[in-house]
Amino acid sequence: MVGRFDELLNPRVKRLRASEIRELLKLVKRSKDIISFAGGLPDPRYFPREELAEIARKLIIEYGDYSLQYSETKGVYEAREALAKFLYKFRGIKADPEDIIITSGSQEGLHILATAFITPGDKVITESPTYLAALGAFRLAGADVIGIKIDDHGMKTIALEDELKRLYALDIMPKFIYTIPVAQNPGGVTMSLDRKKHLLELASKYDLIVIEDDPYSFFVFDENADVTSIKSLDKEDRVIYMSTASKILAPGIRLGWMVVPKDLSRKIELLKQYVDLHSPTLNQYILAEAINTGLVERHIRRLAKVYKEKRDAMIKALDEYFPDYTWYSRPIGGFFVFTYIFKEGFDARKLMDVALKKYKVAYVPGQGFHPDGSGANSMRLNYSYPTVELIWEGIRRLAQMIKEA
Repeated sequence: MVGRFDELLNPRVKRLRASEIRELLKLVKRSKDIISFAGGLPDPRYFPREELAEIARKLIIEYGDYSLQYSETKGVYEAREALAKFLYKFRGIKADPEDIIITSGSQEGLHILATAFITPGDKVITESPTYLAALGAFRLAGADVIGIKIDDHGMKTIALEDELKRLYALDIMPKFIYTIPVAQNPGGVTMSLDRKKHLLELASKYDLIVIEDDPYSFFVFDENADVTSIKSLDKEDRVIYMSTASKILAPGIRLGWMVVPKDLSRKIELLKQYVDLHSPTLNQYILAEAINTGLVERHIRRLAKVYKEKRDAMIKALDEYFPDYTWYSRPIGGFFVFTYIFKEGFDARKLMDVALKKYKVAYVPGQGFHPDGSGANSMRLNYSYPTVELIWEGIRRLAQMIKEA
């Protein structure tokens, strides 16, 4: 349907399509009998409601003059200081609070970085598959996205090297490399330490920025897994590190953060200034207090046990019910399992209506996560939101649909 003012819109805005995930979540919310593996939602039963209510009350009563006021663009200093300590303790990242920029969720961070670096037609490199909303932000800015395949050990950096050589021969250099190295969304895989080091070597050789998106490393279930942050290995200050409070506290807080190279932080701060002036002041004080009182750390430990139980349930259910012509990741952490169905003609997007109406189960079709439009035979499954019982039943239904499709 053509709108009255479509001819006035930016061509890139005209091409915008609704997020499959957001649309599915609306549908599932209205249909209580559907088992949903669709969203990347934390389990709401474990939100620290009482603790957050106490913190908010204290901050408003005792520090209302500050917590309810405008604040500086890069973020409340107390919050940035708390985050600097938190990142060093949990991720080994030495960050100056002056180089931390607090954003309104990590999605704003992606939008700001896309606006800062991308001119229409520029190349950027991501994993394939990769985070759907990152693809959306980069394409909205006009990027041509090049996907590098992943395997059980993350991005194939040998393939990345080959692609960089090819682009260099054509006198083309991508603006940046975007990666989710630990418990990747949607793949569920984790990059090996050797590949992280190789990635940094390539970034140095070709003088590239690396954007490390790290929402899930706080929930890792395999004690032997290497979850080293790429930023902690960065000796040349070329890695932009991103993370979010959505998974470790609550999505409604709507806060994320970036650790930005010193010679970029001022420009990124100015750009954010023109986007939203600053992120919510009260929420930043809440985040700082939640970190400083140990609430975030306690919450992470509690959730890690919950999500491990759910991850184990999903893998066991997949092992029991899924046919032998499927492949699925075995994530060491995070929220997702990704699966490919190697059955001729299988199209997960076309089967969504059948899944919802006949089998009462929802998933996210995997094609949209692939920069080149492949992956019609794939789907992303979330285990953080449903109960263990619903995971078993939902996988049983999904397996039945796959076999009968």
